[in-house]
Amino acid sequence: MSAPEAMNAREISAALEARRPAIAEAVATRQYAEHPELRDRHGPIGWQRTLEDANYNLAFLAQAIALENPALFADYLGWLKVVLLRRRVRLQDLLDHFAYLQDGLRQNLPADAAVTACAYVAEGARLLPAMPDDLPAFIEGNAPISLLAHQYLQALLRGERHVASRLVLDAATGGTPVKDLYLGIFQPCQREIGRLWQTNQISVAQEHYCTAATQWVMSQLYPYIFAGDKGAGRLVATCIAAELHEIGVRMVADFFEMEGWDTFYLGANTPTDSVLGAVAERRADVLGISATITYHVGEVERLIQAVRAEPACRDVLILVGGYPFNLAPDLWRRIGADGWAPDAQLAVERAGELLAARQTA
Repeated sequence: MSAPEAMNAREISAALEARRPAIAEAVATRQYAEHPELRDRHGPIGWQRTLEDANYNLAFLAQAIALENPALFADYLGWLKVVLLRRRVRLQDLLDHFAYLQDGLRQNLPADAAVTACAYVAEGARLLPAMPDDLPAFIEGNAPISLLAHQYLQALLRGERHVASRLVLDAATGGTPVKDLYLGIFQPCQREIGRLWQTNQISVAQEHYCTAATQWVMSQLYPYIFAGDKGAGRLVATCIAAELHEIGVRMVADFFEMEGWDTFYLGANTPTDSVLGAVAERRADVLGISATITYHVGEVERLIQAVRAEPACRDVLILVGGYPFNLAPDLWRRIGADGWAPDAQLAVERAGELLAARQTA
């Protein structure tokens, strides 16, 4: 009798997803059983948080395996280290957690799948001690736009969105290009707000307030953005279902608008059927898809497959972007997109190139 064929990366990922809740519960239970002092340090909620973390860790692991990219998982661990160390979790607790995680994988997955999954975890754990404990600020320097960004951020952190708005609108009225305001204020401030949450310097509520306030300020700039002639092309821009981080793709849509495109921005957490309908109804030349979290890349791929399978959408060019694609620049090819761009301005340029190439083909 011949030996069964080894599982491929996607099969391993699927097997891990199927067993994820059981593995996560086993890991959390074992960690608290072997380290009862954790209950004193983290209180009654500690076990539940450990269970949630184990589920997230396994979700990121499954996606990295599906994409055959260990660097995606290692990068996530670097992010996680900063988050947890700033919340009274010790490095040794993390290392113990990933040792228990490997045991859970061995006990719950077929042997060849466990070998692959454990190799990803072991490599990440090996790199973990040398990864940074903190992150540098995203707003630096003494250039006028950097000083304005700092003032804008401080106004948001004080809960003074009207002050923040006035700073931006005064700059726009004074002749600062809207693109400079997006790239020099909104973008670094959003990244800095994320860093402040990651390092436990602001709450989730503050993070949400600052993001909502920035979206409101962006909308006040629309008289500058929507004033030009259209005709460069038609764009539908969206986040995939379950993706709630929308401000990046909104900035991308606004850049397209400023370059003469007719844009249709769908926002966060958009169901696949709604995306297909918008692409068909708007006769879009380009569909821009955003994902900021690695374990959402699979949803991007499934959306692309659905678009390709829909006759009314088959001709649309698909451009992807977001943090996972910046981390792994060839990822867009793997999931079937037509292109990728690391920022809003380059997204416009890449879309123009793709459209021109199609028209001359």
